[in-house]
Amino acid sequence: MLAFLNPTFLIAILIALSFHEFAHGYIARMFGDPTAENNGRLTLNPLAHLDPLGSLLFLIVGFGWGKPVPIDPRYFHHPKRDTALVSLAGPASNFFLAAVSFILLMLVAPHAPLSFDQLLFPSGQGSVVIVFLRSLFASLIFINLGLMSFNLLPVAPLDGSKIVQAFIPLRFEDVYDTFMRWGPYVLLSLFLVETFFGIPLLSAWIESIMNGVLSLFSLTLGWI
Repeated sequence: MLAFLNPTFLIAILIALSFHEFAHGYIARMFGDPTAENNGRLTLNPLAHLDPLGSLLFLIVGFGWGKPVPIDPRYFHHPKRDTALVSLAGPASNFFLAAVSFILLMLVAPHAPLSFDQLLFPSGQGSVVIVFLRSLFASLIFINLGLMSFNLLPVAPLDGSKIVQAFIPLRFEDVYDTFMRWGPYVLLSLFLVETFFGIPLLSAWIESIMNGVLSLFSLTLGWI
């Protein structure tokens, strides 16, 4: 837990959560839903978006969530499609922030190797400013990819479940709605299985996506 209590990690959490939740509200407003705006959630102020449990999990295990932005699909012209796009906006914003942070990290430390562990414990030499920036950009990559990966899990109430719902055929919607209602229990079970039995189902999902995106970033850098 102490590894996550450095200032750059905390800054990265505030930035990642704020952009994630703001993106949900912003896209919903674009589609005609003013609910987030009316509830004071169309803002980058992190105090409006912090969820106590989700923020605590960030500090303990490195991934978590923000306070869900209220959305009312009745305002949407295409509720199923628009709900999926609003849900996708959060993870997409984190991918964008991770990509920008990766570019900035490469400018500050062009030869820095990237891996899951190295983002957790960034190292290197240089001036105080360079070390701070390297740690900040590495933390931003780690947090944003962690938040993106976790929320893409297709289990309610996470964003992935609403994205997948857009592709569920009409005849199976009732079955999927039942699965959605069980989502929080499925998510809790994944946490408990990993915590008490050491079976890293949730961590494997998150780390595989994070490492895949990091590999994509590195390949893109090589092409450039």
